[in-house]
Amino acid sequence: MGSRHHARERALQILFQYDIHGKAGLWLEVFWKENEATDEVRAFAERLVSGVLEKKKELDAVIGKYATNWKISRMPIVDRNILRAGVYELLWMDDVPAKVTVNEAIELAKSFGDDDASKFVNGILDQILSKELTLAAKRAEAAGVIGKM
Repeated sequence: MGSRHHARERALQILFQYDIHGKAGLWLEVFWKENEATDEVRAFAERLVSGVLEKKKELDAVIGKYATNWKISRMPIVDRNILRAGVYELLWMDDVPAKVTVNEAIELAKSFGDDDASKFVNGILDQILSKELTLAAKRAEAAGVIGKM
């Protein structure tokens, strides 16, 4: 198992706890004591968690736009946090290839979600990948960011 995969698992577990507790507390210290990780794993997991928490409203809006007939609050906690982390990676972590992000999210859904979770996650991330990233590229091009490189 790669270190980033391991980090994504830890990030998902932490995001799950944030959904339950609402904020960090003693549980986060206990989590890291009980789930040893290399500095690299912990750093990537914390980067992902802090990014998801910082952009949560924006992430939920994007996910909600493509999760037809689903409210974010009604999704299983695991599914919504896999989606949040995946969308965060797609939209804000340029150093991670989109294909890797989607594949990792699908693997997390297979490991932690129910039988249909991987299909659900794949369907939503695929739509976001094809539509949101295309829109972002067009906005950047219109602003003169792309094309001057």
